[in-house]
Amino acid sequence: MKILAIPASNSRNGLNRQLIGFAARLLEDGLITGAEVEILDLNEYELPIYSGEREADGIPELARQFVEKIGAADAVIVSFAEHNGSYSVAWKNTYDWASRLGMQVYQGKKLALLATTPGGRGGARVLESATTLAPFFGADLVGSLSVPSFHDNFDADSGELVNPELRSELESLLSKLG
Repeated sequence: MKILAIPASNSRNGLNRQLIGFAARLLEDGLITGAEVEILDLNEYELPIYSGEREADGIPELARQFVEKIGAADAVIVSFAEHNGSYSVAWKNTYDWASRLGMQVYQGKKLALLATTPGGRGGARVLESATTLAPFFGADLVGSLSVPSFHDNFDADSGELVNPELRSELESLLSKLG
């Protein structure tokens, strides 16, 4: 089973990249038998800022490649950084371009949504928005999980979610992708 994991930020060492890296290890270590996880780097899909005028000049090849990556996967995980209560600019711009190829960006794939921040709400605002919109964009949404107070619940040295309740919730959510 091919699973595409997307930290929805252009931060190379961000919290959501760490969280999704842990999720990928859980999956590949047997949470789902035969899981192969590819972690996508949004920095490889840097696109011009979307506008209708730029769209009139054609949709960039990188947007097509992004949509093809989703299409080639059996399931998708996205972990959202929350910037001022919303999506990171890197995610929003990539997603806006992708949606111009067709509104069913997730192409019927099973989708698990995550978010984390250093604060106590754990990206709840961006996660609520993403959860509400995912079915509209063609996702078979299996659920979502917010990980609050990242530094209290995640051990960066070991790369593991150490809060047992949150880890159990994450494992339960990810198992629904199978």
